[in-house]
Order: sequence, then C-alpha cells, then structure tokens
Amino acid sequence: MPACSSGIQLATLLLATVILAACAGEPPRSAPAVAQPAPPAVGSRSQGGVSRRAAQVAVKQVGVPYRYGGHGESGFDCSGLVHFAYSRAGKSLPRTTHGLWRELEPVPSRDLRVGDVLFFDIEGKVSHVGLYLGASRFVHAPSSGREVSIASLDSDFYRSAFVRGGRPR
Repeated sequence: MPACSSGIQLATLLLATVILAACAGEPPRSAPAVAQPAPPAVGSRSQGGVSRRAAQVAVKQVGVPYRYGGHGESGFDCSGLVHFAYSRAGKSLPRTTHGLWRELEPVPSRDLRVGDVLFFDIEGKVSHVGLYLGASRFVHAPSSGREVSIASLDSDFYRSAFVRGGRPR
C-alpha cells in the first residue's frame, strides 16, 4: 500500500506542478482598450464640445445589450443610444431615427466631425444611426442579440449603407 500511496502523491504533485506552470505562463490578455474621442479642445465651439461629450458618453456604453425601444443603460436601440448620449451631454435630440433625420443639419462624409450622427439605409430605408468617433469609426447599437459596439465606415456593409451625417444645430 505505501508504494501506491506514494505513487498517488507523486501523480498529484506532478498534476499540481503542470497546472501551476500553465497559470504562470503568459498573463491573461485584457480586453482591447476602446479608443475614446479626445476631449474638446480649449476654445472649441460650444456645440462641438457637446458633440464630443455625446460621443464619449456613447463609447462608455460599449457592451450594453441592444434592446428594441431602449434608451437607457439597461439596453439601447440605435436611436436610443444617440438620444441618451446627447441628453447626457446636455443637448435634447429627437428619440427616433426619422426625427433625427428631419432635425439635424445634413453633413457629407468628407465633413464629418466627432459626435455627428451617421445615417444608414438598411433594406431600402434610412433606419439605422450611429455616432461618429473619427478615423472612420462609429459607435452604435447594431441589432437584436448584439451589444453597443464600435464599427468602421470602411467595412463593405457600412460603406454601402451610409447615406449622410447629421449635426445638431
């Protein structure tokens, strides 16, 4: 019996060593940092500051689940995210994509600024929005079963669906 007991102890020690060695390897990688828009520059126009703050608020919602009709931290739909972000930045905007389309000043892609609202034609109608972050990136609440995330205007899907930007007056 003592030989068997010593074999079990040796096997247990060997297994513990292997497990500890695996844990002592490379440290776990943290989630990639989400780039946040730069704070407004000193002396920037007031509206530009509000737009940048709205973009910063929206980026902080990355990971919150999509929820149809949602406009709070428990879940967002696309226009609810825009409405929430601007509200927290101190500017009241319409709650729906259609309302945003009507009220915001049109902006072509070449003139986009951080915080501009992006409009997308999905399945034949303007039905999706996001907030521009700069460098062809935007934050949005994509669709049911997904989460608020950052996407690129350079992707084939969003490049072909993009209609125009909109800027609060």
